[in-house]
Amino acid sequence: MATNLNELKEDLNNVFLRFRKKDFSGNQGALIKNSTWNLISIFGGKVGSFIFTIVLARMLMPELFGLYSLALSTILFFTIFSELGIGTSMLTYVSKSLGKNDPKKAKSYYNYLLKYKLYLVLFSVLLLAILSNFIANSYYDKPIFYALLSGIIFLPAISLQSYLSSAFHAENNYKYTAYKEILFQVIRLILIPLSILYVLRFSVSIIILWIILLTAISHLIVLFFLKISSNREIKFLREKYPRELNSAEKNDLRKFILPLSLLAFSGLFFGYIDTIMLGHYVEGTYLGYYGAAFSLLGSAAAILGFFPGALLPIFSRMGGKSLKKTFRKTRNWLILISISASVFTFVTSKYILMIYGAEYFPAVNILRILSILLIILPLANIYDTYLISRKRTKVIAALLIFSTTINIFLNWFFITRGLKIGMMEAILGAAIATIISRVIYLIGIMFAKKRVSGNF
Repeated sequence: MATNLNELKEDLNNVFLRFRKKDFSGNQGALIKNSTWNLISIFGGKVGSFIFTIVLARMLMPELFGLYSLALSTILFFTIFSELGIGTSMLTYVSKSLGKNDPKKAKSYYNYLLKYKLYLVLFSVLLLAILSNFIANSYYDKPIFYALLSGIIFLPAISLQSYLSSAFHAENNYKYTAYKEILFQVIRLILIPLSILYVLRFSVSIIILWIILLTAISHLIVLFFLKISSNREIKFLREKYPRELNSAEKNDLRKFILPLSLLAFSGLFFGYIDTIMLGHYVEGTYLGYYGAAFSLLGSAAAILGFFPGALLPIFSRMGGKSLKKTFRKTRNWLILISISASVFTFVTSKYILMIYGAEYFPAVNILRILSILLIILPLANIYDTYLISRKRTKVIAALLIFSTTINIFLNWFFITRGLKIGMMEAILGAAIATIISRVIYLIGIMFAKKRVSGNF
């Protein structure tokens, strides 16, 4: 333990020294630079999202806020079908091509995968349009049909944003995705709260529609910003005559994408299944309690995960002892920070929820249970990143499918048993199910990493 703390102290001093000298050379320098911009992006995004959620929660109150959270989670669930590992595959293969100083090949991978990305986005939009009525009026039996339809604009905007962001990251350029995130938060914070004051007089369905629609428009504006910036800043996209991928390269890519598709599908399913199942069983007010607690934990976990978010293009170019050393040091940092954040959240949960207002105090125990996620999520993220960089996506996909299956069963079991006592107990049951299934996934991913590298 003392050795690890000394290493962490030495690393911290090295980081400050590099900043003072403006020296970001080598893999360590790239990691520091990427992590800094990624932290700015995540911190700016999550602080903005945090402020937006506070304002929205206070203006809407638990019931309307719960319906908004349900509509948004459902639309985001459909991004499963527009991703299916395309963005991560592009990031991995473009990074490797650029690491070999082959920008033409990098653009070939980018163009080849972009075509499939557009097909998947179109499929996702059509699927959402077809199923919106059934989901809103039959499965949920809640007034969010029009809000789900606005996902036809929301979904393409956020999906293509993600793809362009991955192209920036492949070139180790995290600056513009930080700009993008800050721009989105500013636009959203200006547009939506002011407009809510006007639409609160209308029906519930119109209020939720208006919020989701303005969020979609904010994403569209940011998408145009990214597109213009990519034409100017991403060097490999300026290659005029990229060669076509040969059959062997396409076959290798397909082998990589297939398990990654299962990974993306299971991962997003894993992330939203609790809210989607609760939407069928409980009222909007209780969804508001759960949404308030989960949004707090999600923002904090994303900030803690800024290191893993910057590591994939670097891990993809590293190997041997340097890879093991970088992984170990980053993981040690995460463990130290994550445990501190989790304990702090558990102890101060009542005071944290005061920012939402007294109406959200019933969510205290939900927040305390979910505080364990501040340890689980960042750690699982870094193990995922390591295995993806080693092309061990089949292992991750298998573990996600297994833990997702367990998650669905546990959610059904704890929610239905909890409902026999009350809706709050059903919400607490969903929180417990989430924790158990994510612990199972983390243990599995740690053992998978041990099999690949010989140590945890």
